[in-house]
Amino acid sequence: MTAGIMNGSLELRITERGPFADGHSFEGGGPYERLVGRVRFAVDPEGSAYMDVVDLDRVPRNDLALVEYASDLCILRPVGPGNRRLFFGYGNRGNKRELQFFNDAPASNDPRTLCDAGNGFLMRRGYTVVWAAWQGDLLPGDGRMLLDVPVARDGAEPLTGLVRSEFIADSPGVSTCPLSGWASTRSYPTVSLDPARARLTRRRYPGDAREPITSDAWAFARTEGGVGLDAQGAETALVESDTHIHVFDGFEPGWIYELVYTARDPRPYGIGHAVVRDLVSFLRYEATDGCGATNPLAGTIDKAYAWGRSQTGRCIRDFVYRGYNADAQGRRVFDGVMPHVSGGGLMWMNHRFARVVSPAGQQYEDHDNCADRFPFAYGPSVDHLTGREDAILKRPETDPLVLHTQSATEYWQRRGSLVHTDTEGRDLEPPDSVRIYLWASSQHFADPNAVRPTRGICRHYANIVQTSMLFRAMLDALDAWATHGTAPPSSRIPRRADGTLVEYEEWKSRFPSIPGVMIPSGANTLPLYDFGPDMERGLLTREPPEVADARGYAILVPAVDADGNDVAGVRAPMVQAPLGTCTGWNLRAREYGHGAMHEFTGSYLPFPDTDSEAAMTGDPRASVFARYHSAGGYAEAIEAAARRLVDERLMLEEDVEQVVARARDWGRPRHDVRL
Repeated sequence: MTAGIMNGSLELRITERGPFADGHSFEGGGPYERLVGRVRFAVDPEGSAYMDVVDLDRVPRNDLALVEYASDLCILRPVGPGNRRLFFGYGNRGNKRELQFFNDAPASNDPRTLCDAGNGFLMRRGYTVVWAAWQGDLLPGDGRMLLDVPVARDGAEPLTGLVRSEFIADSPGVSTCPLSGWASTRSYPTVSLDPARARLTRRRYPGDAREPITSDAWAFARTEGGVGLDAQGAETALVESDTHIHVFDGFEPGWIYELVYTARDPRPYGIGHAVVRDLVSFLRYEATDGCGATNPLAGTIDKAYAWGRSQTGRCIRDFVYRGYNADAQGRRVFDGVMPHVSGGGLMWMNHRFARVVSPAGQQYEDHDNCADRFPFAYGPSVDHLTGREDAILKRPETDPLVLHTQSATEYWQRRGSLVHTDTEGRDLEPPDSVRIYLWASSQHFADPNAVRPTRGICRHYANIVQTSMLFRAMLDALDAWATHGTAPPSSRIPRRADGTLVEYEEWKSRFPSIPGVMIPSGANTLPLYDFGPDMERGLLTREPPEVADARGYAILVPAVDADGNDVAGVRAPMVQAPLGTCTGWNLRAREYGHGAMHEFTGSYLPFPDTDSEAAMTGDPRASVFARYHSAGGYAEAIEAAARRLVDERLMLEEDVEQVVARARDWGRPRHDVRL
C-alpha cells in the first residue's frame, strides 16, 4: 500500500501474518495477531519535512528525484476492538524491549508464543504494539530491527571526514575489534589501510594524557580462523580490513583505546526521526492509500503513546525537541511519551559520520561523547555558559504529555539532575504537561527477571531493585491523563529546596561507612565541548573535541538516608523495605579501570544478617534480624510498602500479590539472608 506523506510517499508491505501467543485470548484484550513487514519511503530531500536531515540531499535519487530508504516493521494487534491505543516501542539498538519491561516477559526480538507475552499486561489492556526500525547503523543479526539508509556521496566522489572510536576490552585475549566498537554496528570504512595515517592512543583514565601507540603495533585488519587444521591445530589468518582494527599484542583489559581516522561513506542517519513521524502518523490517521489498499490499523487508533529506554529515551526527547511530533498536516503524532533512563540527553545522530548506537558519555566509557547537551529541561531555561535560552517543549499545539522516569544511575552517570534544574543547579519546576520521577536507589537496567546478583568486572554486587511494576502504573496514568484529563501523581524528584538533591561532598558526608565498600570519587561531570566551527551544521571537524568551558554544568545527586538509600523519589517496595544499600553507581574492579564508575551499573551492598555480624564487621547499618526478625516479617514490610504505592497510584493492585510472593523466603535468589 502506498500513501502520500509530505514531500514523498510511504509503502507498507506485510510479508507475514498470523496469530500471536499461540492464539491465546487475553482477559480484557482478547486474541492477538502478529504482522511483520517492511515500510518503504520515497521522499524529496529538499522538501520542508526533510531538509534539516544532514546529507540527505547527497544520496542517490530514483527516477522521480526522490530518496528511498526502508524500515522493518512488526505489529501486535488485537483481533477485536482493543483499547484503540497505539503503543510505539522505540526498542533499543534494534532490540524489542517493551514486552520485557511492561509484561515481565523474557527478552526476545521475535515475540510469537504465549511465553513471549509474559504476564500479558499490554495485551490485557488492549494495546496495539508497534515496532519499527529508526536506527540506520545496525547490522543484521539476533533479530534486530533494521533501517536501510543509502550512502551519501560528493557527486562521484566519496565523502570523507574524521571519525573517533573507542575500545575497552573487558577480558584478556581481545586483539581485533570492528571500527565501530560494536559487533552489531556498521563501521565507517577507513580511506587508507596505512596506520601511519591514523592516530591510535590509550590511557588509563579519561582525564589522563593520551599515550600514542606506534603504527607498527597495530593494523587495519581482522583475524580469521576456525576452518581447517594443520599439524599445530586450528589455522588463523590476519586479513586486511577497512572496517576493523587489530592490535598485535592485544588490547590490555580496562585501558581506554581511542582511534581517530579518516573515514568514508557516511549515511544520513538523522532520517530516523522522520521514519517514526511518518509511519505512526500514517498508521494513526490514514485509512487507505491512493489505490484503495487498507491501512491495517485504519479506524482503530484514537491515541498514540511512545516508550523508550536509555538510547531511545534520548531519541524521544530529541524527536519532540526538534519538532517531529507534528506530522505533515500539523497533527500531533504522539499524545504522550515515556522516556525512561535517558538522563539529560538528546540524540547525537543528525551529523555526518554519526554513531547512533553510541552511548551518551559516562565517567569512564565514551567520556567525550556529546549526547548530553543543552537544553536539558522540558521547560525554558538559560545555558549560563553560552547565554542561550531553550526548552525541549516549545510547541504547545503538538507537544505531547511527558512522563519522564529515571533511576539513580542517571544522576551519577547521565547528568539526570539537569532534567529538573537549571544549568547552575537551581530547582526548575517542570511544565504542567510533564511529570518527572526518580525511581530511588534503582539502576539503569533493572531486569524484571534477574535471578541473583552478579559482580562482573565491578567491585560490588549489581543493583537488584525491581521496578517493572512501576512501568505498568505509569502507562495507566499516562492513558488516563491523555484520555480523561486525570492528572498523574505529582513529580517525585529530589530538590535543592528541601535538601534531597545535593552536591557530591554533601552526599559523601551522609553515605554510611560500610566495611570494604569503595565509593565514587564524584558524579560524572559535563563541560562544554567544542567539535569545531561547523558543529551546528552537522560537521564535526575536531576529534577528540576540545573543552570550550571547563566550568561545565552543575551535576547533583540524590541525598541518602542512614542506610545509604535515596531519600527522595518513588521508592519501590525493595527500597522501602530494604535488605541492603542499593545505589545507582558501581565501581570498576582492579585491572579494569579501578575505582571509576562502571557504565550504568548500580550496587547492592547487603546488610549484616545479625547484630553479631554487624559488631564483628563494624557495619553501622542495622542488621536484617533487627529490622524484620523473620522472613514473614520481611514479607509483611514489603506488602505494606506495595500498598502505599498503590494508594499513591504509583503501583497497580494486581502487582501486590506478585511482589509479596517474590519476597517470601527473604526474596531469594536476589537476596541470600541467613537467619
